[in-house]
Amino acid sequence: MHTETVYVPTPDGRADAFAAFPDRGARHPAVLMYPDGFGIRPVLREMARELAGHGYYVLVPNYFHRHGPAPVIELPEYIGEEARPALFAQLMPMIEAHTVDHALRDADAYLTFLAARPEVAPGPVAVTGYCFGGLLATRTAVAHPDRVAALAAFHAPVGADGLDALTGLTARVHFGHADSDLTPDQLIDLNRALDAGGVDHTSEIYPGTRHGFTMSDTDAFDPAGLERHWDRLLPLLDRTLNGG
Repeated sequence: MHTETVYVPTPDGRADAFAAFPDRGARHPAVLMYPDGFGIRPVLREMARELAGHGYYVLVPNYFHRHGPAPVIELPEYIGEEARPALFAQLMPMIEAHTVDHALRDADAYLTFLAARPEVAPGPVAVTGYCFGGLLATRTAVAHPDRVAALAAFHAPVGADGLDALTGLTARVHFGHADSDLTPDQLIDLNRALDAGGVDHTSEIYPGTRHGFTMSDTDAFDPAGLERHWDRLLPLLDRTLNGG
């Protein structure tokens, strides 16, 4: 497994990112993986390596690059409930400053970067993301129907731009919602909007999970939820990027 820090040119300066891909000489389909609001850290690097081990070039961008390289704020090794208020006091201004315009400019840059990498196979890419990163992944897929073949988002506010925005999706989609984030009625409304837009999708609440359930360095972590996430994500990528 090869891993490295790379730098993506954007209209607002260089964005640092973590890249992982197999050592084998072949070119690999690309997956753009947006981290949660806590950003690039050991658990995200490990998830990227896990995904790359299945034959993908995985790029994890620091979307807070306008505020500095990752880690933009100092994080504890384990993010417990008691640490969250102080961390979010630092993170929320950066999240609020990361406008839709910033997100779309960055998405253009990330996809351009991937298309030029010698390790990346030609053809469509997948995007995935967690929490706020899931919203960024969704915005990327909506804005680039010609480039993004698969979208997966987990414990993410995917409807934050309005359910009508989702009807522009042409990618195959999986949304994995935390039990604490979405009511059954809200799930019905979301899925009706996806159906009305003709979106090829699965969208489900992962039973018993809390917001952040994929992140093993937080107290929201749910091992069964993380496993279910891999059980949904890997077949989606195989179908769309490998013709599986």
